[in-house]
Amino acid sequence: MSSTPFEQTSTFQLIKELTELQGVSGNERQVRQFMKEQMEQYVDELDISPLGNIFGVKKANDSQAPKLMMAAHMDEVGFMVKRITKEGQFSVIPLGGWNPYVVSAQRYTLQTKKGDYVCVSSSIPPHLLRGRGAQNAQVSDILFDAGFSSKEQAEEYGVRVGDTIVPETKTVLTANKENVIAKAWDNRYGCVLVLELLKELQNEQLPNTLIAGASVQEEVGLRGIKGAVHTYEPDVFIALDCSPANDLEGAKDRQGVLGDGFLLRIQDPGMITHPRLLEFFETVAEEEGVKYQPFFSKGGTDAGAAHTMNEGIPSAVIGVPGRYIHGHQTLFNISDYEQAKHMALAVARRLDKTTLNTLQGH
Repeated sequence: MSSTPFEQTSTFQLIKELTELQGVSGNERQVRQFMKEQMEQYVDELDISPLGNIFGVKKANDSQAPKLMMAAHMDEVGFMVKRITKEGQFSVIPLGGWNPYVVSAQRYTLQTKKGDYVCVSSSIPPHLLRGRGAQNAQVSDILFDAGFSSKEQAEEYGVRVGDTIVPETKTVLTANKENVIAKAWDNRYGCVLVLELLKELQNEQLPNTLIAGASVQEEVGLRGIKGAVHTYEPDVFIALDCSPANDLEGAKDRQGVLGDGFLLRIQDPGMITHPRLLEFFETVAEEEGVKYQPFFSKGGTDAGAAHTMNEGIPSAVIGVPGRYIHGHQTLFNISDYEQAKHMALAVARRLDKTTLNTLQGH
């Protein structure tokens, strides 16, 4: 094991850069540009779709080799300006799922055609909660404030309905150096993994054609991946995504435990993992000594869309748990990421024609 402190490693620098970039659903430009600059040196082909997906292809020598797609998504949760008040503040709609109690009194970036501005979310005025119970608080009760004095002044600075608002935070290590606190680990995790995967495999010949990259607009309905699957027609699809940890004191359904390895998803509301692919994953993990934990999720991933496309695509997820996702701060464990990376590399190196025939029941 390397003696280099984690904060000095290229992995941590990549995590820091990608999590601090700001890219909500429909406005993933910053993340896409970073991915492009990193990926193009490692792949035979690189394509950005009209909707904004970015995928690279590492070709196998055998033209009949199976096509393996490993996909992250670039977008993080945020907001969109719905209305500018006469006082120059903004009401918003959420992009992705938000708990309204983590929205208030936080710092954000307002992205406009004239530039990016700091803004802050208001606290929910107590009188709005009277008579209906705190449990009924809504994001629509919260205004966002960039310090403009009027609607006209906001518009002079380029603010328009439809502009995006993104959480603003810094990425740091915890005191014990075992965990990272950052925004957007859902799903810059997958973006980090795609880049490290392509870098490590750049000089290897794989038994498959590897299609790796990231989609747009996952958080608002698994939208971008559908075009990518249609374009590349993979034989096997693997989503690389982060899921909520449920490992705090008193959790009734304790799973997604930090430090217990990558998440081997078995079922979620949109997908049952292909049984033969699940068996393949379990075999690979056990033979490689990769630490993993079975996972049942209440939320979906791009695999939920991919597996129903074309003639049906065997699909799975290599996930990691994160506490407090879909907010300003996610706490996640470094070793879980390392186990997920080990697993992704092993699958990329092992998935061959024989494996595909087994998955397809031949």
